[in-house]
Amino acid sequence: MRRPLIAGNWKMNGSLALVERFAQAFTTAELPAEVDIAFMLPAPYLPAAQRSFAGLPVSLGAQTLHPEPKGAYTGEISGAMLKEFGAHYVLVGHSERRSLFHEDDTAVLARVRAALQAGLEPVLCLGETLEERETGSTEAVVSKQLAAVFDGLDESERRRLTVAYEPVWAIGTGKTATPDQAQEVHLALRQRLAQYDTALGETARLLYGGSMNKDNAAALLAQPDIDGGLIGGASLQVDDFLAICQSAG
Repeated sequence: MRRPLIAGNWKMNGSLALVERFAQAFTTAELPAEVDIAFMLPAPYLPAAQRSFAGLPVSLGAQTLHPEPKGAYTGEISGAMLKEFGAHYVLVGHSERRSLFHEDDTAVLARVRAALQAGLEPVLCLGETLEERETGSTEAVVSKQLAAVFDGLDESERRRLTVAYEPVWAIGTGKTATPDQAQEVHLALRQRLAQYDTALGETARLLYGGSMNKDNAAALLAQPDIDGGLIGGASLQVDDFLAICQSAG
């Protein structure tokens, strides 16, 4: 059985007060024991979260990392630094990193390798634009993004990745792929992964992102090839994020 993961991506949002509100709420909340829960935080909040979430059944993650382990890269952060402050996961290839910071497939692969070297679990983000969906290119686009990374890894490395399908047209827009649309892409990704290794296709954890919220989470998570969610705006609302976590149980 693939263990579900609900990961909240705060993006460039949040505060120390919000970290504490989540910690207090999750201390008393009934959390599903069979679900992994992660907070993908802005790096400055990792130390506070490491302290506040100590003892809780949640993991921490970061939103990006530099491909080099150290060096004269002012303003950047390495995988080892993230690991030191409790990060277990790190997002790589998010559409906002690709579009706003011009990270191409080569840069994404370099960051995945850096994450693996630092002992982090990369969450590889894939997704198509509205134009690409309307021209019927969805499967080709996400398969190309997947192959750009997985072709550059060995068998043991591939098994350490989580993959998140995030249709670009649904991120932060309030639009969401229907459960059937999301399942179709997840199945295609799983079949593509099986071409590397049958077992990989069966065991790889695939998340759906793109305006998942407390109202649509249960229907999306009920799909056979959707193993969790990468949550954006709803992950900043304590009650909403908790409801999504509970719906995955």
